[in-house]
Amino acid sequence: MRADRVYAYGAAAGLLGDHVLGDPRRGHPVAAFGRAAEAVERTLWRDDRGRGALHTAVCAGGAVALAVLADRAVRGRPAASFALTAATTWAVVGGTTLGREARAVGAALAAGDVGAARERLPHLCGRDPQALDADGIARAVVESVAENTSDAVVGALVWGAAAGVPGLVGFRAVNTLDAMVGHKSARHRRFGWASARLDDVVGWPGARLTAVLAAVAGDDPRGAVRAWRADAARHPSPNAGPVEASFAGALGVRLGGTLSYAGRVEHRPVLNGSGRAVGIGDIERAVRLSRRVGLLALGASVAARLLTKGRTS
Repeated sequence: MRADRVYAYGAAAGLLGDHVLGDPRRGHPVAAFGRAAEAVERTLWRDDRGRGALHTAVCAGGAVALAVLADRAVRGRPAASFALTAATTWAVVGGTTLGREARAVGAALAAGDVGAARERLPHLCGRDPQALDADGIARAVVESVAENTSDAVVGALVWGAAAGVPGLVGFRAVNTLDAMVGHKSARHRRFGWASARLDDVVGWPGARLTAVLAAVAGDDPRGAVRAWRADAARHPSPNAGPVEASFAGALGVRLGGTLSYAGRVEHRPVLNGSGRAVGIGDIERAVRLSRRVGLLALGASVAARLLTKGRTS
């Protein structure tokens, strides 16, 4: 069997595993990578961009190197290659856990338990939950679902289609490093610069595909495209902007505005200003849209790999 077809079947099986099982409950490879990255940071940390770049190279490069070795070890053995691709895809995508956490916050809000919703929100994003009322929490959840559809699902599938198992692992490694050190805290403002910029680069294609697919799969395709074109560039993140704007237009809601993050108050632009305020019911709508986008991304990425590899074989 051709290697591109083995990858396609393995990626589909891995995404199905995520839909059925969610993230591995024990011994999650991404958590293990995070612990290793923390150990490297303790050794290398200085308030310096060069040291941060070295940290990124060691952690992300080491993860990719291991993935390349594993991929070579199963080359020419379709069953083993399928199993490796399926297991890796399952480990690096996180759409089901994303939806589960979003729904848990939504359920708490629906029950009128804002305290429980605030307690659960940090599982999804780094906002300061104590600074948010029920409407603010609902908006934060929808924004997190939108952004993480790209980060936790589509981006990985795009890089998997481009580079197989090493692409899957490399994308997740870079994205995890950005979450760990890429934020603008006093400790990581310089040290995390390289991880944040590399994440912007590798996240670029997945974010655009996510925005396109949100427009295709949403309730208002024209509204999604209109919001993307009008508002995405005003967002401080080059990748979150297109994704959140497209989701806002597709769902017919307003996103953005004032938020508190890591001890800082930010005044972000409003996305899709003609939409209505986010309601509790929009959390479920965002989760459903996220799942549709993930399935479409699997189809698009697998088709692209089959077409491109077929032409070069």
